Amino acid sequence: MILVGGKGSRLQEMTKDTAKPAVSFGAKYRLIDFSLSNITNSNIDVVGVVTQYEPYDLMNYIGSGASWDLDVIDGGIHFLTPFARNGDVLWQKGTAHAIKQYFNFVKEYDASYVLILSGDQIYKMDYQEVLVHHLNHNAEITIGATKVPQEEANRFGILEVDSNDLVIGFEEKPKHAKSNLASMGLYLFNTNVLEALLYDPKTEDQVDFGKNVIPQSIKEGYKVSAYTFNGYWKDVGTISSLYEANMDLLDNPDFLTLNSSRHLPIYSKSLNLPPHIILENGVVKNSVIADGSIIDGEVMHSTVGYEMIMHKKAKIEDCVILPNVTILEGVHLKKVIVNKGVTVPKNYKLISKEVILLDLDNLDKAGKINE
Repeated sequence: MILVGGKGSRLQEMTKDTAKPAVSFGAKYRLIDFSLSNITNSNIDVVGVVTQYEPYDLMNYIGSGASWDLDVIDGGIHFLTPFARNGDVLWQKGTAHAIKQYFNFVKEYDASYVLILSGDQIYKMDYQEVLVHHLNHNAEITIGATKVPQEEANRFGILEVDSNDLVIGFEEKPKHAKSNLASMGLYLFNTNVLEALLYDPKTEDQVDFGKNVIPQSIKEGYKVSAYTFNGYWKDVGTISSLYEANMDLLDNPDFLTLNSSRHLPIYSKSLNLPPHIILENGVVKNSVIADGSIIDGEVMHSTVGYEMIMHKKAKIEDCVILPNVTILEGVHLKKVIVNKGVTVPKNYKLISKEVILLDLDNLDKAGKINE
């Protein structure tokens, strides 16, 4: 079950008309590519995508799931969207409430285990290893966890574990974190345990896994284990984290072995566009350029999404350019994310010390035009 219904307001205008997992990353990918590819690489073939906020772009992108080899007859991709019952639309109140609304889907496939994922994280993982850990520890619930910088710990659910990987404490977004072992928002449940927790009369009003269900399960004595993941993992919930992940890709030639490894490959939907073109005045250094782009300016240490058109005497440095952007003559941008579909006007200048999202709504106040 992939949860993709959150509004993603911390990504500002990027999620104004699209779900956060459909946001572009690394020129050619979307955030959802990583969860879907991990599922395929883990030989899981029944997937419920739980949507809510602005789902059209995401659903259109995923389609039948063929790009991830998930277009199978007895399973495959299922979009689970809000529905009406007795005249009322059943909106999702939280992560646990979202799963509860579609629990009949889980029961239909008679699954012994339910893996619950977020659709907006960048990492590679074989979920079969999580299951092996779960079985070896005789766990009823397993939480995927990873170490984060101590100064960022208050953004996450923080776990306390003993020497046997048993979770003995869990606190959601604490002001003063007791450790830096953070929940990845990845949960593996025995199905009967998940059902008992979701339908327990005592927890009827508990709607979120991190805030409610996980602390309650520990309190009630369920065996909750932590599976510690040591690879690259980035929760892309903010403008700065999205920017950092794009820069990580540029700065590390072996980033998630995207370019070299056949082990756990990351798949993406092909748009069947022509190759990018570098024209006479075009210069590209240490950058990733997606298909359909035409470049006649300078691109330095940047990721460039599909179908960017860049005119001569323009320059971008340390930037993240989303798809369908036009950069006119004389533009100079540094440390900027340019939102999809934006046309940056002639001679526009924005050199930022901290990463900034440039959108149609803030063009006038964020930078200036040098005549």
